[in-house]
Amino acid sequence: MKEPGDQDTDGRRLDKSKSDGKRSLSSLKSASKFAVREDATDETFVEGGESYLEDDDYDTERLEGSSGSFHYDYVDNIGDSQYVEDLAPASEEVEEEVKKKISENFFYDYTELISMPFVTPDSNIPLDLLTLVHSFGYDCRKRANLQLLDSNTVIYIAGNQLIFLNLKTKEQMYLRSSSGRGIGVIGVHPDKTYFTVAEKGVFPKIIIYEYPSLKPYRILQDGTELGYAYVDFDNSGTLLASVGSSPDYTLTIWNWKEEQPILRTKAFSQEVFKVTFNPEDDEQLTTSGSGHIKFWEMALTFTGLKLQGSLGRFGKTATTDIEGYMQLPDGKVLSGSEWGNMLLWEGGLIKVELCRAARKSCHQGPINQIMLDEGEVITIGADGCIRIWDFETVDTADSIDDTGLLEIEPINELQVGKNVKLFSMIKMNEIGSNFWLAQDANGAIWKLDLSFSNITQDPDCLFSFHSGAVEALAVSPLTYLMATTALDCSVRIYDFASKTPLAQMKFKQGGTALAWVPQLVSYTGAQIIAGFEDGVVRILELYDPKGLTIFAGRKKISDADIILKQVFKPHTARVTALAYERDGEILATGSKDQTVFFFEVEKDYKPIGYITTPGPVRQLVWSSNSHPDSTLLIICENGYVLETPLPTIKEEEENRDVVSYEIKDMDIKYFHFSSVKSKILRLIEIEKRKALRDLKKKEKEERRKQLAAEMGEDGEKELQVEEEEEEEEEEPLPEIFIPSTPCHILCGFYSEPGKFWVSLGGYDAGFLYHCEFPLYDQSTAITKKKDEPFDFRLLEDTEDNPIQTITFSIENARRKRQHDKLMKEVEEIKAGKREKLKALRNEFWKLLEMNQGLPKHMQFKRTDFDIDSKIRAEIGRKTAFKIQQVEKELAWEKEKHQIGLMKLQNRFRESLESDTIVVHAIQSDHKISSYRLVKPSKYCKSKRTSLSDRRTSKLERLEKEGAGRKDSQKDTGGNISVPEESIIEKGKKFRPKTLSEIMVENQIEKTRKLILKAERAQLKIQQRKKEWEELYKSKPQDDFEDPRDVQAIKEAQLYMGDFNLKTAADYKIPEHMRINAAKKEEELGHLDTLAHSKKKNMNKCILSLRDLKVAVIEEIQCLVQELKSIQSTLHVSKHIPIPEVPQILPEEVPEKRFQYDEETLLNFKRQQIKIQDETSSQLEKGESAISGGGFLRLSSIKDSDLTTRDSLSRSSKASSFSVDTVKFLEFEKADPIDIELEVMKRDEIKHLYMQQYLTNRIKELIVTFDAELHLLRHQKLKLDTQMKLSDLHHVTLFQEMLLLKNFEKQENILQERVNSLDKEEQDMQWKINETLKEMEEKKNEIAKLQDQEKALYAGFQAAIGENNKFANFLTKVLKKRIKRVKKKEVEGDADEDEESDESSEEESSLESDEDESGSDDEVFDDSICPTNCDVGLFELALQLREKRLDIEEALVEEKKIIDNLRKEHDTLSKKVKVVAANLNVAEEALEAYQREKQQRLNELLVVIPLKLHQVEHVVFGEIPNDLSGTLVFSNHSLGRLQERIIQLHEENSKQQKLNKECRERRKQLIREKREMAKTISKMEETVHQLMISKFGRVIDLEALQTLSVNTTLEELKIKKLRKELTNAKEMKMWEEKIAQVRWELMMKTKEHTKKLHQMNDLCIEKKKLDSRLNTLQNQQGNAFQGPRKADIVARQKVTELIQLQAERISALKEEIALLRKKGGLILPPIQPPQGEMKPMGL
Repeated sequence: MKEPGDQDTDGRRLDKSKSDGKRSLSSLKSASKFAVREDATDETFVEGGESYLEDDDYDTERLEGSSGSFHYDYVDNIGDSQYVEDLAPASEEVEEEVKKKISENFFYDYTELISMPFVTPDSNIPLDLLTLVHSFGYDCRKRANLQLLDSNTVIYIAGNQLIFLNLKTKEQMYLRSSSGRGIGVIGVHPDKTYFTVAEKGVFPKIIIYEYPSLKPYRILQDGTELGYAYVDFDNSGTLLASVGSSPDYTLTIWNWKEEQPILRTKAFSQEVFKVTFNPEDDEQLTTSGSGHIKFWEMALTFTGLKLQGSLGRFGKTATTDIEGYMQLPDGKVLSGSEWGNMLLWEGGLIKVELCRAARKSCHQGPINQIMLDEGEVITIGADGCIRIWDFETVDTADSIDDTGLLEIEPINELQVGKNVKLFSMIKMNEIGSNFWLAQDANGAIWKLDLSFSNITQDPDCLFSFHSGAVEALAVSPLTYLMATTALDCSVRIYDFASKTPLAQMKFKQGGTALAWVPQLVSYTGAQIIAGFEDGVVRILELYDPKGLTIFAGRKKISDADIILKQVFKPHTARVTALAYERDGEILATGSKDQTVFFFEVEKDYKPIGYITTPGPVRQLVWSSNSHPDSTLLIICENGYVLETPLPTIKEEEENRDVVSYEIKDMDIKYFHFSSVKSKILRLIEIEKRKALRDLKKKEKEERRKQLAAEMGEDGEKELQVEEEEEEEEEEPLPEIFIPSTPCHILCGFYSEPGKFWVSLGGYDAGFLYHCEFPLYDQSTAITKKKDEPFDFRLLEDTEDNPIQTITFSIENARRKRQHDKLMKEVEEIKAGKREKLKALRNEFWKLLEMNQGLPKHMQFKRTDFDIDSKIRAEIGRKTAFKIQQVEKELAWEKEKHQIGLMKLQNRFRESLESDTIVVHAIQSDHKISSYRLVKPSKYCKSKRTSLSDRRTSKLERLEKEGAGRKDSQKDTGGNISVPEESIIEKGKKFRPKTLSEIMVENQIEKTRKLILKAERAQLKIQQRKKEWEELYKSKPQDDFEDPRDVQAIKEAQLYMGDFNLKTAADYKIPEHMRINAAKKEEELGHLDTLAHSKKKNMNKCILSLRDLKVAVIEEIQCLVQELKSIQSTLHVSKHIPIPEVPQILPEEVPEKRFQYDEETLLNFKRQQIKIQDETSSQLEKGESAISGGGFLRLSSIKDSDLTTRDSLSRSSKASSFSVDTVKFLEFEKADPIDIELEVMKRDEIKHLYMQQYLTNRIKELIVTFDAELHLLRHQKLKLDTQMKLSDLHHVTLFQEMLLLKNFEKQENILQERVNSLDKEEQDMQWKINETLKEMEEKKNEIAKLQDQEKALYAGFQAAIGENNKFANFLTKVLKKRIKRVKKKEVEGDADEDEESDESSEEESSLESDEDESGSDDEVFDDSICPTNCDVGLFELALQLREKRLDIEEALVEEKKIIDNLRKEHDTLSKKVKVVAANLNVAEEALEAYQREKQQRLNELLVVIPLKLHQVEHVVFGEIPNDLSGTLVFSNHSLGRLQERIIQLHEENSKQQKLNKECRERRKQLIREKREMAKTISKMEETVHQLMISKFGRVIDLEALQTLSVNTTLEELKIKKLRKELTNAKEMKMWEEKIAQVRWELMMKTKEHTKKLHQMNDLCIEKKKLDSRLNTLQNQQGNAFQGPRKADIVARQKVTELIQLQAERISALKEEIALLRKKGGLILPPIQPPQGEMKPMGL
């Protein structure tokens, strides 16, 4: 809404802007080239300031005509009708303002600048009725809308507010716009001491605020017409450049401190996005925008300072919008493009277009920002990527072909996210880090880490917002929650009580309507209904993921989520309205598709039907409960308003046959709004003129009377002449105007049944119209109807800002007035009741006072005043119930504070192992404090102390003793049970065995002995063989060298000699000395463990010292009490001063700091109440001292009381007797006798001695304790020194670990490379070895085949014999070469051609013929045996020939395989050489990297404290200034080196002596070896002779010794015996079972027989009873004619008896039938009831 006072300032600004064209250049020349010269007089700005603060007084007239357009019509109307004034005075005023110099200490008043809400004068509404508490908005699509003021504060624009956001605390501050029409752009001064707010509106201002005071410092005016697009400071901060938005696009250079424009020109004819100064040259500027980039330069011409612009020419490159660009130091400009490539401009032309490899664009989409940071070019793209480019590559880029493209690759890149559109980015001021804040056009603020190291943090989304205008908003009816939706396809939930966003849900279409489901529909109040662009309606539910359905406010984000409950699509266009019927039974949805759809809510939103409307639906309003019927008010955009009744809900069966959901039979009321604004304005004008005429008429009458009284008739004539002169024609009244296009209805609401209010936009804005539905007329078409409102309300200042939404209706206002009136009456009644109660209470107190004044025997008791005891009980019950309710209400707060306390304890106390304990000395000021020990760090690998390390308590000792006793009892129980088992086993063992068992055991034992003997012999032989093998294996070769000697030589070569220092350039790090981050972390953990253990031990000592002090104080208290009792018996002159009792200070018992009781809490409460009563200044000064000191003081007093209570009780008991004796002696006044005097003298001496002794004892205790403290303090000082050294060492190790972690990634890559090559080399070497093994095996096989061939020929010669005449023939047959067809390894398919087989046969036959023809011998036929030749020999020759051919073929195959293996071996050898070379290169690279890592480690500074006597490097007796060439060496290491020199000399002499002894020993062993060889040969000959003499031949002794029995046969025999025994046992068992079953059968038979006898007896008895019964009936029937009662009873009993017996008989029959069956179920006999057996006696 427009605010008062804006029109005045706007008019003044317009006048100034029009006067700018008439200003002379003298005002511009008064400024220097870039800044205004300072005036020597330095006048303070007083008069000039008034021109900035004062407004012209004039009246605004009501605008007429269409107000649909704002930017142009409004300005034109203002300029034409209201703001046309004389321009000459304005130009002179401007010249005067230029000459004035503004004081540097001048500030504007913020309250006079900001826009204020508009309130009508008659209303009592305060201006601060509504205040901004928190903002959830962010205009993320505005350029440069994220600026950094300091390390923790950013600013951005949200609507009409400038928001200051603290990144750490998340707190917000706000600055309002001065125009009330929004803020265009913001900027920050390079020094961060000022920031600019360029606003929007008619001739908006640029306000420069000072930071951090936030005072308006300067105001720049007349820079543009309607709004600013961009502002920028130059590098020095003295100049400010601004560029306007549509329609003027004015570029202005300001001397902002003097509020004067230096240069001004039109930037371009199209939209301008950005303007910036060149960081290296303030005379150069650059602007970019829609389809252009322009380069500007300030030039001093003969006419003055000018802005000369040069438009960039795209040439062959397509024209593009340029969003981001950057000026390079050498004058070139690097800009982005819409397709994502970078354009390098030089001299107004494109020098080169930069892209990525393979012609890929630098970004997928436009580049929004380009920056230069630390020698790197950073580009920010709309694709969500940030890419880093090398500056030198970009700066020196040039085209290499006609395409004008140059391919480059980024150094680093970061993908922020998938759905991220980066718009701008600023760097945070954090030293040592590379953090940036990024503006996301999709509604977010990101924190990015662009360090690109191995510890780079992931992108962090700090805040998330809607990325466009909020389309709909709804507030929860139960909690402090609100829901919003927008066209960014998201629905968000906010908790505005805790100012936090709770949850959000994304969809594929944007949201357009939203409503919170009423509690009548969803009792939890957690459902939301939302409409979307595609006509879909979704039901969403807010829930607690932990399982809570009802959601309350003040939750964290992780505790809330949104779930989709239901989806339906009632419309084809965007949903515009959602409304629930007042009873929650029907939902109505409206849309742009001109339909309203109804749903039945109770049955899961079952569709009822829809109706069509004359226009797009704008709003849906259901009637309230005050209306008799439930109706729906449908407001359409094109001027139609409809009212529909509640639709009828049909059954499902009726809906099945319906083709469409359209409802056609609904009675709908229509209202077609017709414009009446011109008529209203005409009436207003008529009334205005009428009032004016009445006023003039009244003035004329008064003047006539005055002239008549003064001049008489002459006065009347003069008055008539004046009236004739003044009579003029009246201006015509405004014409009736009706817009051709109906104005849109914006909103409306019911006033009463059939009537409603509406607000319109466009021409009809400015009024609220009260309308009524006309009577339904079917004859008139809806579109031709024209209905007018019957009443209206004028709304001031709403023509250009019409009412969009009304949240409070007139009906609600009426209800509120009625409710307020009723509440006022109720309050008056309550006040009267309270007065009566007060009077009764006063009277009751007076009666109580009178009762107290009576004598006690006449006083009433307090209970006598109770009218009814039940009333007091009820009051008590209600009080208890209220207390319980209060406890329930405060349960959340209680739990909250408990959780907060627990979090604080976990944060600050749980991490502590022990707090600081300060123990003070008693006589001196010395003190010792323990270490504040935290729990071991994550690097500490040590385990916690076990239970054995600490002292066990009495309870634990008892538990251990109890457990030990239980274990001992268990052990004894087990021992007791063992003899029972042993007795059973012994019983089994001494059972007599059968003959068969004895036979089996004998056979087994015999076989076992034989097998055992053979196994022993075999084992002995194997053991002997093994010993021989081990002996031969241990035999050293002739060139054998001891491995220990080889290792010692190797170590000597490695570690002996002159080695380089670690700082040397060619230092090679040994393998065992290489270190990585894991090892360093382990070392760090070991150091932490050692430091922690030492501190812990010292803390234990200090704690023991504290306990000692407590014990000393207790003992001193006892001694002091005893001393006081002794001094009570002595004269005062003989008293020795009693030593003061030491006190335990609060810092000595810190664990009691958190102990409290009820008294402590009450005291604390009193202090808090007292603090609240004091003034605010005293509160600020004394709050911490009172609250902290008092609490500690009370706790210390209580601690001292606790420590002294026991000692005082003991001392009081000890002194009770002496006090009693003193009191007794006071009554005795008689003179003592001599004996008593002697006793008293002895007691006095004794008491003097005890007095001195106790005093000395107290001093001794104090001195001893102080000595212990001094000794422990000395030890702690030494430990402090060690801890400081360990801390220094810890810092060094931590720095080394961080450095190693930086190297770890590359080192792992190199190490993996070396390992992979090493593994590859080993694999190849293994393959080579395997190949060599196979070659050796094949060679052995060839040798075997050759041996077989030789054996074949030898066997053939032996078979032929000597002097065989057919020997030559048979030999030729054997040696004849025959071409044989090779056997196919795999048979071919059946369909294979036969030609190949025939050809192979022909070839083989041809080859054999060639071989035969080629031979020199005679041709012979080997298929026929010659005559007189042995056929057997001939057949043998043929068989041996086949064997020979097989052997030859095998030889050929083996040789081929050997050749292949040899080739493979050669190939692998070559590959091994290549891999070895690569391995050497990789190892060298790893070694170089290790060397680099060592050099970086050497660069770390290590602090080593030294004393002067430890520095032995002196020059001319003085310590040199440069100690860089020195080494820090420990005395221990130096002593070890000196000792090592002596040890090496001794080792050298020992080794020489040992070498001589070894040579002599070798000669002796050689002689012994020769003698042993001779002895062995003699023994072998003796053994051979003995074998021949004993066995007749040489035999195998091993086979003879291992000769054994046939184990299989023996095992089968044993199995046979066992089987026979088992069968005999089984047969015996079955015979016993058969006998048992027979006995059971006999018993069953006997039982059945018994049952049959019983049955027979019962049948006989039944027969007797039947006959007897018949006899009795016959006899009694004659005596009586009718039946008697006794007879009837007797008959019933007999009948029951018979039935019972029949049942027993049937049961017995069934039982007998069951018993006859084998294994039948035996039931117990049926026992008849005793009462029913009585009739048997009848």
